[in-house]
Amino acid sequence: MLHAPTVRALTLTKHGGPAVLQVRESSDPVPKPGEALIAVKRAGLNFADIAARVGLYPDAPPPPTVLGYEVAGTVAALGEGVTGLRVGERVVSMTRFNGQASHVAVDARLVRPLPEVMSFDEGAALPVNYLTAWHMMFHVGTLRPGDTILIHMAAGGVGLAAIELCKQVENVTIIGTASASKHELLRQAGVQHPIDYRTQDYFGEVQRITNGRGVHMVLDALGGPDWHKGYKLLRPAGHLIAFGWANMVQGEKRSLPTVIRQYFGMPRYSPFRLMNTNKTISGVNVGHMWGEMDLMGSHLSRLLELGALRKVKPHVDKVFPLSQGPEAHRHVQARKNVGKVVFDCEA
Repeated sequence: MLHAPTVRALTLTKHGGPAVLQVRESSDPVPKPGEALIAVKRAGLNFADIAARVGLYPDAPPPPTVLGYEVAGTVAALGEGVTGLRVGERVVSMTRFNGQASHVAVDARLVRPLPEVMSFDEGAALPVNYLTAWHMMFHVGTLRPGDTILIHMAAGGVGLAAIELCKQVENVTIIGTASASKHELLRQAGVQHPIDYRTQDYFGEVQRITNGRGVHMVLDALGGPDWHKGYKLLRPAGHLIAFGWANMVQGEKRSLPTVIRQYFGMPRYSPFRLMNTNKTISGVNVGHMWGEMDLMGSHLSRLLELGALRKVKPHVDKVFPLSQGPEAHRHVQARKNVGKVVFDCEA
């Protein structure tokens, strides 16, 4: 029988503040047919993990559970029928939860070799953020030469990925919202117009920057009333892509008043209104794309090709050991990170 060391995993013991996260051990994992067992070096932390912790991510399994949607490591074992991978190979993979652990068994169809020029840190920082950005900008939407794009939470993982991917298209003007302390990094990354959402009215600033014409694309992970602002900032034929609802999570624990306020502040649209304004709205949730293995796999392969050529280089903000899971969650929830936060799953 295939055998692996006992798994250490960052476990969500119940919904609540960061203190509900604990490192626990579980029985040895064995890959099923079609699966690969990965000895995880690094695992990504996403805002969806924060939402799941407070109880606002309905797709997450009920506690106790292990979160995590992306890993980088080495192949520890292969299940029956798996070809194209070898034990000991450096790999990267998306996971449907269970990623923030020392070992994880995953569907081998979403495992890809990690280019030698990429570190494990970069590997774990790529799948969710870059695949989300790529899917929004080049599959759901179409970013064209000369377009102007507004990226919210621009200094976060998806934001920086989107900024980097904008460079695949000529003469794109990038407007990004972030706190003032992150503006210099955003300028270095390629943002021509950073806006401090804490002290400035981003709606008015975008209107000023575009001379009232609006933008071609909005990438919005804020949600609620901000979706309405983004829609109003679109020029004709513009495209608003919603991919998160960060405004829903405004404290360490779930707040019913916040949920109600955000829900009733959400705009409602009809096909007739969209037709009359010549605007498009789309929603993206990569966590609901598991039935589209070929599509996600092709996105991931393309992004790793760009990584091998160093045309994309994921920016890692900080590496936390699994034992500091609560601190990592606080860091991300306070929006202190610039780029991706990852876990060292060997520490």
